Amino acid sequence: MLEPRPIRTEADYRAALDEIERLFDAELNTPECDLLEVLTTLVEAYEQQHYPIAAPEPIEAILYYLESRGLSWQDLESVIGSRKEVEEVLNRQQPLTLEMIQRLHQQLGIPAEVLIQPYSLIKNSA
Repeated sequence: MLEPRPIRTEADYRAALDEIERLFDAELNTPECDLLEVLTTLVEAYEQQHYPIAAPEPIEAILYYLESRGLSWQDLESVIGSRKEVEEVLNRQQPLTLEMIQRLHQQLGIPAEVLIQPYSLIKNSA
């Protein structure tokens, strides 16, 4: 059984993951279950430090929000503006304005820190 200790290297990390896999079906309120909980916490801390997950790009976050709630682009008209504005924003032809970001955050709960990130626009070839 692996003794719980700080995870400092990739080898420590892999060993902890192997031990977690071995202990995965441990019964509640047993030393094995306690070790599983400690190792999981250590692995999560290591992953946050060494494998941070980047925030999603703003338009991807909006599209995910719509899909996960069964909404359509038209449902954004009351938040973003006209149908044309919604289409231009979601097609990356027009940037989100500060007002749009505020409304998306306030009305839909999309984190403002995600929405304010820079992202690429697609230039019209008119």
